[in-house]
Parts: sequence; structure tokens; C-alpha cells
Amino acid sequence: MAFLSYLANGISLGSVYAIIALGYTMVYGIAKMLNFAHGDVIMVGAYIAFCATSYLGLPSIVAILLAMAVCTILGITIEGLAYKPLRAAPSLAVLITAIGVSYFLQNAALLIWGSAPKSFPSLVGIPPLKLFEGQLIITGEAIVTVIACIVIMIGLTLFTGKTRMGKAMRAVSEDKGAAQLMGINVNHTISVTFAIGSALAAIAGVLLCSAYPVLLPTTGSMPGIKAFTAAVFGGIGSIPGAMVGGILLGIIEIFGKAYISTQLADAIVFSVLIIVLLVKPTGLLGKAINEKV
Repeated sequence: MAFLSYLANGISLGSVYAIIALGYTMVYGIAKMLNFAHGDVIMVGAYIAFCATSYLGLPSIVAILLAMAVCTILGITIEGLAYKPLRAAPSLAVLITAIGVSYFLQNAALLIWGSAPKSFPSLVGIPPLKLFEGQLIITGEAIVTVIACIVIMIGLTLFTGKTRMGKAMRAVSEDKGAAQLMGINVNHTISVTFAIGSALAAIAGVLLCSAYPVLLPTTGSMPGIKAFTAAVFGGIGSIPGAMVGGILLGIIEIFGKAYISTQLADAIVFSVLIIVLLVKPTGLLGKAINEKV
């Protein structure tokens, strides 16, 4: 029963990482940049949901939709102000800017909400599932997180494969110049990508804080890094790869804490990533791309 309980917790945590990693994958796949401020957008979404429920008394679904709306606007604003002017700049300049945006969001949250931890109320109203006569209990948060992860992955796969905007995103990902010559608005497409990724970050923030109910200005930092690790693990740029990488990472982390050491769990996670990249540099589901020089 302990093993199954750890497995359920690992899948639940991994599903949160997967939702965050999907945001990383969307942005990297289309814009070819690593948005390290993504983890802090998660934190902003969680704070918005917290304020909506605790201070305004809004229902959970309204709070989640409000958090998604605010994070969507935030993502578009960040892309327009910080990243759009650097479209033709070296990747190092974009990376440094992303780190700067991350610290800006953390300190802005510190000034607005203070450094004291907030007790986040669970926004999931589903009762826990009891199996084997109550010996195995799966929380409502875990159930909703896994379902949300699957639905989001399927939705993104259909969106990128079937819709006009999704096809435009794939064209921009393949070749920005050629896409622009074919009449695709590259800047608008990248902005939509950031909007979708930021909305996913809001969902991930609510689910993460519902399962682990402590909210701080630094709440999104480590989950953001681990989700980036999950995206690389599964194959960054691959939507199914982000989901597989996130779930595997969550399982490895929980089992590492349970059977080896709570202090070494993060080291184990990153060690597994290094081993996977040594064996398969493109990640588990990533594809090697041949470029003409």
C-alpha cells in the first residue's frame, strides 16, 4: 500500500510538472527561447486565485478563471515588453532578460503580498478516493491534477495539429522567415503562444498550491526549474514528451524522498536527467533536427 501511495503521489506531482513543462515546450517550440520567468507566472496565478477566494469570496471556478485571465495578460505583456525587442538578439541576451523578469516578478510579489507565507485553501471540491478498504487514499487534488494534465495535453495536441493558429505556430517553429513570407503574423503567433503558456501556468499554480498549501513569492522557482528539467527530459518541443517527462520526474522525486533521502531527492532527479541526456541528447521523445550549414 505504501508503494502504491507513493506512486499516486508521484503521478500527481509529476502531472503538475507536466502542465508547467507544457508551457515551456510551447514557448520553446515556437519562439525558440527559454522563458525562465515561467515559474514566477505560476506564483502570480496562485496569488491571484488566493486573493479571489480569501479576500473577495469568489467561487473556486471563478478564481481559477480570473487567475488564468491575469496570467494570460501578464504573459502577453512580458513578451511584448521584454522579449519582442530582442527577437533578433543573441540567445544569451534573451536568457539574461528572462532571469531579470523572473527576479522582477518575485520582488514585485514580495512588495505586494509580503514575505509571510500564505495558507492556500484547496480549490478542489472533489472528495478523496478510498481503495482497498481505506488502506489507499488518493486525494481529490491528485485526481483533478492528473485529469487536467491529460485533458490539456490532448487539447494542445489537437490545437496545434488541427486549428489554423496551431498550424501557424508549427510554421513559425519550422522557419520564421518563410512563415512571414507566407503571410503569417509571426509576432501575433508568438504572443498567442505566450498567452497559452501563461494560462497553463495559472492552472499549474492553483493545482500545486492546492496540493501543497503554502504560498510564497518564491513558490514557483523550484517547480519551474524542475518543470524545465521535465521538458528537457521528455524532449523539449514535444507536447507528449513534456507530459511523459513531467510524470516520470514526479515519480522519481517522490520515490527518491521515500526510499533514499529527502535531502538527496533533487540531486537524484537532476542526476537522472544527466544520464538520460548522455544516452539520448534530444530527450526521451525528442527528435534530432538536421540543419544545413
